[in-house]
Amino acid sequence: MSLPPVPPPSSLATPLASPPTELPVRQIPGSYGWPLLGPLSDRLDYFWFQKPESFFRNRMEKYKSSVFRTNVPPSFPFFMNVNPNVIAVLDCKSFSHLFDLDLVDKKDVLVGDFVPSVAFTGNIRVGVYQDITEPQHSKAKKFSMDILKRSSGIWVSELVSNLDKMCDNIEATLSKSTSASYLFPLQQFLFTFLCKVLVGADTSRDPKIAESGFAMLNRWLALQLLPTVSIGVLQPLEEIFLHSFTYPFFLVSGDYNNIYNFVKQEGKEVIKRGVIEFGLSEEEAIHNLLFVLGFNAFGGFSIFLPGLIDNIASDSTGLQERLRKEAREKGGSTLGFDSVKEMDLIQSVVYETLRLNPPVPLQYGRARKDFRLSSYDSAFQVKKGELLCGYQKLVMRDPVVFEEPESFKPDRFTTEKGAQLLDYLYWSNGPQTGTPSVSNKQCAGKDVVTLTAALIVAYLLRRYDSIKGDATSITALQKAK
Repeated sequence: MSLPPVPPPSSLATPLASPPTELPVRQIPGSYGWPLLGPLSDRLDYFWFQKPESFFRNRMEKYKSSVFRTNVPPSFPFFMNVNPNVIAVLDCKSFSHLFDLDLVDKKDVLVGDFVPSVAFTGNIRVGVYQDITEPQHSKAKKFSMDILKRSSGIWVSELVSNLDKMCDNIEATLSKSTSASYLFPLQQFLFTFLCKVLVGADTSRDPKIAESGFAMLNRWLALQLLPTVSIGVLQPLEEIFLHSFTYPFFLVSGDYNNIYNFVKQEGKEVIKRGVIEFGLSEEEAIHNLLFVLGFNAFGGFSIFLPGLIDNIASDSTGLQERLRKEAREKGGSTLGFDSVKEMDLIQSVVYETLRLNPPVPLQYGRARKDFRLSSYDSAFQVKKGELLCGYQKLVMRDPVVFEEPESFKPDRFTTEKGAQLLDYLYWSNGPQTGTPSVSNKQCAGKDVVTLTAALIVAYLLRRYDSIKGDATSITALQKAK
């Protein structure tokens, strides 16, 4: 199978998004339905009757197209200022237009046309909501990249130290029970670790933060995103109480203010650099730092890592043995970023987990101008102001690009052909081969995330001969002999 043409690694505006040649121009299929009723019907399908993946699959089959018009939540009755109309782009070629920032605007489209109240971020629009044309975006992005660069000196040592504590706690629980839920210990580990490496803050200096900081972030995240996600509450209660209106910031203001004060007090050096070196106000530096800590890093890892652990702990194919062998035979005696770069299979498992279950399922972009969008077999006219929406779980299962796209294939990214597939691994708001910069919206921590995940896998498989469990619990651990 030959792959579509790919760009140079540093580019995010791929040739897949270039003007189509000799493709028939089609009217974009699909419909937004009757005002109010159409968006409500689609919302119920999305959250209740079909769920997100089937919602997009069913419409793709119905319209015989990976590009179509539909509505996405939130919508009626109490989101009157939110336009749910989108153009879905569900193959790698059409989806890649979202990275061509000459074509699309990224202003206030993190979760679609819906924008959580700026009260959740100190009445400041943090960098993630800003388009690259906004002056503050460059400052915030440079600040984020600098935080990651400066943290590299302590990243691995802090990671290993805090993993030791987490694993000790899980082992202690397992000694008294047949199963140990690791979700809260994992989040406690993440919060403590990320506070240290990103903020320069030791959570032990504030007992309330040390004990409950991760739970504070969970509540802050939840109230912002509830209208756009399903949490599995019995229907129709979820639709009535969680998806019909926004929840006000004051419900979590105490949590946010506690973390804000902790970051302001303990992260003085980082905040000072944001002000002096990058031209942010003190408030902008604090709230951008807090968003990077809580939303990007803590929130992203909290979604991603349980799926990664599940792929390893629930395996019955011999994968765990192969991963353990690689973790112990490669990389030298001390783990680090350079050592895990030698572990091709571990990195491939990380990539494959991100392909099938990206932490951010939806990506958006608003057309800056009229342009012609292309899929593999057709071209479509997009009007200025229309909102494009890509559901990444389907995009990264594009059968034109990925063989057996629905299957978890741990070796998928290990071969030369597998390396080429990284051009289509889009979880970070850009291809895995891309380079985050102030001129794009790609996640500043793209490489740090994958290397950290690989380090965690290598650490676990050096510590244990066997791990049994799933996406929420560990049922058995056999220490390395």
